Amino acid sequence: MDCSYGFPITRPRDVSLQELSKRLAEFAEVRGWDQHHSPRNLLLALVGEVGELSEIFQWKGEVAKGLPNWSSDDKERLEEELSDVLLYLVRLADVCGLDLGQAALTKLVKNAQKYPVVVTNNTPSSTTMN
Repeated sequence: MDCSYGFPITRPRDVSLQELSKRLAEFAEVRGWDQHHSPRNLLLALVGEVGELSEIFQWKGEVAKGLPNWSSDDKERLEEELSDVLLYLVRLADVCGLDLGQAALTKLVKNAQKYPVVVTNNTPSSTTMN
């Protein structure tokens, strides 16, 4: 395992939300950042990162799935901003004492009940999710 600035880097694989949460907690603790990681501060940082993510798409119009016309630099910037949003979201859930993975699964079940699949003419459809 490599190490970058005192933080181990693993090889590509599926990563659980629990592992991210644990590693983020360790990352913040060894840097003395826990004192700054209140729910409010994390939420405001998350909103800022969502703004940075939005800037990437701001003037691009509609974008095709898979981003076929994007440069590798644009895709890398997108990966970084998406990662920032994910990391702040996971950290916020952890600091609030919530199991984000379980909450997301529960929300999927609620959405499935709220927006049931209706089959007409052998074609599944549903109402738009809010």
